[in-house]
Amino acid sequence: MSQSNPSENPEADLLNYLSQFITAHKKEVMEKVLRQRTRFITVVLEDIFKPHNASAVLRTCDCFGIQDIHVIEKTNQYKINPYVTRGASQWVDLYKYFEKDGSSVKSCFQHLRKQGYRIAATTPAEGAIPIHDLNPDQKLALVFGNEHEGISSEVKEEADLLVHIPMLGFTDSFNISVTASIFLFDLIKKAEKYNHPDFFLSDKEKDDIRIKWYRTVVKHAEVHEKVFWEKNKSKKTRG
Repeated sequence: MSQSNPSENPEADLLNYLSQFITAHKKEVMEKVLRQRTRFITVVLEDIFKPHNASAVLRTCDCFGIQDIHVIEKTNQYKINPYVTRGASQWVDLYKYFEKDGSSVKSCFQHLRKQGYRIAATTPAEGAIPIHDLNPDQKLALVFGNEHEGISSEVKEEADLLVHIPMLGFTDSFNISVTASIFLFDLIKKAEKYNHPDFFLSDKEKDDIRIKWYRTVVKHAEVHEKVFWEKNKSKKTRG
């Protein structure tokens, strides 16, 4: 009796294997979300003082299809608040930057620029352009500062541009999650007219995220994976 040859794409086989433990409806929802996910716009949080505020921003990013959030840690270490994120943290990718020598901002910005991002820091400071003039004509990273002081002087100096939301009242700023919501809603709508070919995730990026999401929703996923790899190894041995 002939034996089946081992697959040339075991990662794809693993996806198919785990998919049998996920309902068709849930897979359909995940695929719909994946089609609208983007890394063209990303969010950076600098030294957020109150974890629930940062968690609210994570939830906002998920709602607007933003896949990546970058957190610059200086004096404050960010811990996800699951009651605020409402599960959003399992669907987005979080990157943290902490350097003992105090170069966390530089480390984060270097990483972003290597990926082609223009860095726009949000601040009501003089010289900041209004949100109406900020266009997503290239990859864009939005930087939000903490609740007390806003962005640091280092971020102001290192950013490619400064941007603000014009205020009509006595107060000069919104809550950080509200600010993020306004910026992201405006930029996502503006991005439609540019029709960037790489605005949404590539097939490879979707596959990488899909396997992560499957591992999140499948109960005892690590056990199922162990069974899968053992079967895969057995097929290779027989082949």
